[in-house]
Amino acid sequence: MPRVNDSTEVALPLRNMISLIAAASIATWAYFGIIERLNQIETNVTMMEADLGQNTEFRIKWPRGEMGSLPADSEQYMLIEHLTGELEKLQKQIEEGKAPYDQQQKLILNFYEKRITSLEESIEKLRNGGSE
Repeated sequence: MPRVNDSTEVALPLRNMISLIAAASIATWAYFGIIERLNQIETNVTMMEADLGQNTEFRIKWPRGEMGSLPADSEQYMLIEHLTGELEKLQKQIEEGKAPYDQQQKLILNFYEKRITSLEESIEKLRNGGSE
């Protein structure tokens, strides 16, 4: 029975040696390719979990107004506040009798009063014979 030691020779054809080296190279390349693909998938899953957490937080907090508002909403709120102020001013003017509508009514009434007074004076002159 032959003994195996550090000086034992192995006779291997060159073709088999090249096949072994190629197989080892391909196996190494495939292993690292699989590891890289697993790393990519793990990274994508981690990123999706983070996005899912943010989406859940957004879905819960946005309707409550805890995450701010859209610029259009802010503009609408400003317009509503402005209109509320204008409405309060008009209500105050109406209560004091200084509303624009009331002022116009007063001008019309003054005009008609002057016109009626003028007509009454003209009628009185005609009744008195046109002299006065």
